[in-house]
Amino acid sequence: MKKQVLVIGLGQFGSALVKALVAKRVEVVAVDNDPKRVQYIASEVDQAMCFDATDEDALARLSPATRDVCICATGDQSKEAAIICTALLKQMGAKRVIARGNDDLHSRILRMVGADEVINPEWAYGERYANHVVHEHILEEMSLGTDLVVTEFKVPEVYVGKTLVELQLRRKYGIIVVAVRSGERGTIRIPDPEDTMSAGDILVVVAHEGVVPKLLSEEGDK
Repeated sequence: MKKQVLVIGLGQFGSALVKALVAKRVEVVAVDNDPKRVQYIASEVDQAMCFDATDEDALARLSPATRDVCICATGDQSKEAAIICTALLKQMGAKRVIARGNDDLHSRILRMVGADEVINPEWAYGERYANHVVHEHILEEMSLGTDLVVTEFKVPEVYVGKTLVELQLRRKYGIIVVAVRSGERGTIRIPDPEDTMSAGDILVVVAHEGVVPKLLSEEGDK
């Protein structure tokens, strides 16, 4: 059975999210108060509606309680509308509400009115890209929950010729290596403790936030 997701707000973030969900074969109902945005996305989703999501009666007709996830992505358009919409979704029995926050205060208020999760895509991307700017070895980062991060990074020169056993990344840094890639376009393999690192190898690891940048700073100084 397809997962059913209600996405409210079809700005740049909302539209991109809708397309990504559809690509994963999620059943999406999309809502915005701008007819042009609704028309733009209509052919890609199961249902596209044009109305003000702070309209309680109109929102109730979409039966938020029956959706697996309800996403309020209107934060970039109106803070007040995002707060009202989030509160209404929870009052209507929505199982899981994800809201977009603009800043710390806005995010706190969204949580207070019932948001199960609050996201700020610009901040999240900015934080990840800052690590790439400072540490060119870091290729990609993805957050897991509150403080765990999946990171892809090129092995430092000092790692070349050493095995994962010798590096002892878990003991020294608490880093779990989940995959090894031979170059950016190479094949991914499950790591073997006796794997010898080669120049250009990329490690895919799980660690607490900030650990990989710390590792790269320390190893880069050697």
